[in-house]
Amino acid sequence: MGQDERVSSPESGDVVQSFARGLEVIRAFDAQHPDLTLSEVARRSDITRAAAGRFLRTLQTLGYVRSDGKSFALTPRILELGFSYLSALSLPEIAQPHLESLSREVDESVSAAVLDDTDIVYVARVPTRRIMSVRITIGTRFPAYATSMGRVLLAGLPNDEADAVIEASDLAALTDRTLTSPVELHAEIDRVREQGWSLVDGELEPGLRSIAAPLRGRDGRVIGAVNVSTSATRDSLAHIVESYLPPLRASADAIERELRLV
Repeated sequence: MGQDERVSSPESGDVVQSFARGLEVIRAFDAQHPDLTLSEVARRSDITRAAAGRFLRTLQTLGYVRSDGKSFALTPRILELGFSYLSALSLPEIAQPHLESLSREVDESVSAAVLDDTDIVYVARVPTRRIMSVRITIGTRFPAYATSMGRVLLAGLPNDEADAVIEASDLAALTDRTLTSPVELHAEIDRVREQGWSLVDGELEPGLRSIAAPLRGRDGRVIGAVNVSTSATRDSLAHIVESYLPPLRASADAIERELRLV
């Protein structure tokens, strides 16, 4: 290790500068700065553009940072490094009590998720009963195209970005109801974008129905989604829309109001 990569101080002892600077790059992103250009990252991290570029490319290769070619942002995979992403977003902490209230009101399982590449990632959840063959926990991932929260999140993207996610997805038929046609999925995303919510019936797992609404950040962009999940044996589609959608939207509104204060 070169002398320039390790420094000593009486307060902190040996410090690996490259590691410390990499963490500063991650810390450059926060609720007020979710998207940053290379120059902004360098300035906020107090490092050169060249160094910032190396750190960002490394984090992007590892899946912790994404880029649209102009700016950079953290991905939910940063959770693996100690919940840095969620701390910056504040979504789980703010959403959890509202999800608990919503679950008590509808007596069903409710969740919150964010989009990571072609998947949704669960960041908060209140289960009431086992309605899926797999156990859902914080960090559970499902393909966005086949889920109500995924379609809400895709609908919150610009058309070209939503198209790119669908094109990059492995459109497998998870059940005999799963939409796998890109044309049909594009049409469904357009419908969700227009109506402001998504209802999925048995496309992720047979007998599972869920309805989702978007969560918007301070800048109006969709940053997450919340849903109510139930069984086809308990609730008709009409009952889900009539009875669950209004409180779901009210909970989403309450979460958004708090997010705007962060």
